[in-house]
Amino acid sequence: MTYDCDILISGGGIAGLTAAAVFGSAGFSVICLDPTAPVTDATATGADMRSTALLQPARALLEEAGLWERLAPHAAPLQIMRIVDVGSEEAGPRTLREFDAADISEHPFGWNFPNWLLRRELLARLATLPNVDFRPGMASTSLFTRSAMARVGLSDGSRLQAKLVIAADGRDSPMRQAAGIGVTTRRYGQKALAFAVTHPVPHDNVSTEIHRCGGPFTLVPLPDRDGLPCSAVVWMDAGPASQARLTLDTEAFEAEMSARSCHLYGPLTLASRRALWPIIGQHAERLSGERLALIAEAAHVVPPIGAQGLNMSLSDLATLRDLARDNRDSMGDAVMLDAYHKARHPDILMRVRGIDLLNRASQASSPLARDARAMGLNALHRLTPLRKMLMQMGLGTR
Repeated sequence: MTYDCDILISGGGIAGLTAAAVFGSAGFSVICLDPTAPVTDATATGADMRSTALLQPARALLEEAGLWERLAPHAAPLQIMRIVDVGSEEAGPRTLREFDAADISEHPFGWNFPNWLLRRELLARLATLPNVDFRPGMASTSLFTRSAMARVGLSDGSRLQAKLVIAADGRDSPMRQAAGIGVTTRRYGQKALAFAVTHPVPHDNVSTEIHRCGGPFTLVPLPDRDGLPCSAVVWMDAGPASQARLTLDTEAFEAEMSARSCHLYGPLTLASRRALWPIIGQHAERLSGERLALIAEAAHVVPPIGAQGLNMSLSDLATLRDLARDNRDSMGDAVMLDAYHKARHPDILMRVRGIDLLNRASQASSPLARDARAMGLNALHRLTPLRKMLMQMGLGTR
């Protein structure tokens, strides 16, 4: 049988581009499709102003894919995770607990990067791989599979045949839908604002998550900007409140976000445009179909808590890459893809449910629920073995 490539990747977001680099570096022929061209400049229209923390286990995969050496000069280490509980809208922090990576490792928890920069460096790596063909402006529109191959229809009317199709095409994945794989979805009524800020107080490589009600306000370290400490912010709250803040003038927005940050870093200055997106939890019923593997948001979506989203996706990739390398002659067959589902699905379910609980706790508005949240944080921090175990689980090293 004639194949156009070993692996066809539907979706050229961060997960899809990383998949292309991972499989291309492992010697597979790869075609990666995305309906839009990646935006790789922070000032350009459509730039993704979110940031992504790549946790410790991700580094080995990125090194093997030839990516880490490109990313390392831009990394902001995450040495300490600080969680702050605020008693009421009028009060300041009442509980502040810090979780230091030094308690469990000689390395930071991870490293933070702006999403637009990740795309830029991923594309630069793909340009060096002759066996990877990235086609921006091209969408996958249909999927037809048989036991020996997958045929994907493209938006220009042409078709491609591959041994394996990887769906990295988002939470509404057309490839997942074409395969008839269902999802379970949880809606929280929240939206998140993402933007960058500068501030007078150095972040000292501390990621700070502030809980009041509606959802966490999280500041994650970025490299300095214009000589000032800089952080990426994700501000989760009820949808109407977040929508209203999107249109506030800069002065009013800066005053409100500085108050929400409890002024821990001093007054915050907006350093980017604001982006808004809805918060859901979602997981696919299966991670595979005939000649099809789901990764990233095609497989699972979680609220942005604990830096789990892309790191779960990289675990998907590492597992799938290892199975493909070990089964080159039968890559993409039912036995391999069943093994992929069995290896990843239990961990995904555990993390989706755990983050769901954390997010519901962060939304708490009643004084009683907030008191319970603060007591739980204190107990977790005080019990050293439990604290270390949960930090290791968050990293995926346990």
